[in-house]
Amino acid sequence: MEKSNLVSIFRVLDKKEVRELRKWVNSPAHNLRQDVSDLFEYLVSGQHLFSEKQLEKARVFQAIYPEKTFSDAEMRQAMHFLLRVIENFLVYNELSKDEVRSQTILAKVYRKRQLPKLFQKTMEVGQGIQQQQPYRNHQYFENEYFLQFEQYTYLSGLGRNTPLNLQEVSDANDVAYLANKLQLSCIMLSHQAVFKTTYKLQILNELLGHVERNPQLLEVPAIAIYYHQYQAMTRPDEEGHYRLLKKEIFENGHLFPAEEMRVIYLLTINYCIGRINAGVDGFLKESFELYKDGIQKNIFMENGVLSRFTFGNIVIAGLNLKEFEWVEDFIHRYKDFLEEKHREDLVHFNLARLNFERKNYKKAMQLFATLDYNDILMNLVAKTMLLKMYYELDEFNALDSLIGSMKTYLQRKKVMGYHKDNYKNIILYTKKMLKMAHYDKEQIQKLKQEVEATNPLTERKWLLAQLDKL
Repeated sequence: MEKSNLVSIFRVLDKKEVRELRKWVNSPAHNLRQDVSDLFEYLVSGQHLFSEKQLEKARVFQAIYPEKTFSDAEMRQAMHFLLRVIENFLVYNELSKDEVRSQTILAKVYRKRQLPKLFQKTMEVGQGIQQQQPYRNHQYFENEYFLQFEQYTYLSGLGRNTPLNLQEVSDANDVAYLANKLQLSCIMLSHQAVFKTTYKLQILNELLGHVERNPQLLEVPAIAIYYHQYQAMTRPDEEGHYRLLKKEIFENGHLFPAEEMRVIYLLTINYCIGRINAGVDGFLKESFELYKDGIQKNIFMENGVLSRFTFGNIVIAGLNLKEFEWVEDFIHRYKDFLEEKHREDLVHFNLARLNFERKNYKKAMQLFATLDYNDILMNLVAKTMLLKMYYELDEFNALDSLIGSMKTYLQRKKVMGYHKDNYKNIILYTKKMLKMAHYDKEQIQKLKQEVEATNPLTERKWLLAQLDKL
């Protein structure tokens, strides 16, 4: 039973859900089988869910059918029925979260049963809840469409002379579709860039043209944000779209749920990173401002957890701008929001980074020495910082040993092509600098040209700075 779908679901339920599910399972409206109730109680009692021995089918069967001989078919049937009961519970809970949609469905039931007073009352309740919704994302406009369409269906059955709300139906449908399509197109474009795949963005050009011909649509934040997002992603040199996007984010971000804003912020930060990589001034600060704003508004939290990648990226952005005090405060303030299994290493690693940037090399080395990374790239970043410190401190024996260990590490580990090439290049040019004669200006200039032309090379700036000192 341990690998069954039933057990997998139970393991992700929280205490509140288990309490509510117990009432559901024991209600005759949802379950009439005592063995199903008994199986539920067995699974939620003690540590049965996390014990391979306690989940053996024969043991579970004996617990719920104490007077019967083991039957695999009967055990599987009880599991099947309990799974069905739980799935119905989960569906009901999820549908109930959308009160507007629930009221629309109830109104539809009353309309079909020809109960006009109840229909009208339910529609009024649904419309009232709709107007009180805090968000104005695509989901809001989809619900507006469903409400308007249900009203149209009711009105169309009253007679030929009854005025219909077809314009309202059409307008709500247009906005919902545009917002949804633009959002999806931005996500597809981002995914396409990362995973080197190609998607067909059907009819998107026609929709973009429609928005441009009807600029009043850009007064709807759910359209404006994704329209400017898409244009910024596809026309990065036209920074006007980025400026309008940023304005929409800061002015209307509160109209979107946190999980959607997280995607919007990350897409926008990725645009800034693209401009940084293109050598455009000012976008390092832009990305840092977005990170700071997102952190302040808890945008980057997901179920109370801050991604270790976002945590690290925020630290890097702050360090690149030499915002050392802010970064130190951020590390200590947000460390408890990291997953526990990564927390200690990440905190020490980023404090080491901070001390490295502050030129407090002794403290940075002490912190690096305490760490044992499982993450390959984190390990390579740490080794690279050690390499830079040993070089700048003229600790050439330690540097030579480190270079040897880095080469062995790159050969032994499965490092992705781009990263492997990058770290090989860092090692190569560090070794060349070590052999470079200080008085040979011609050779130094030649090496600088090599460094400038080599890709990938994340430490280009540092290497060039060291060559300038020769």
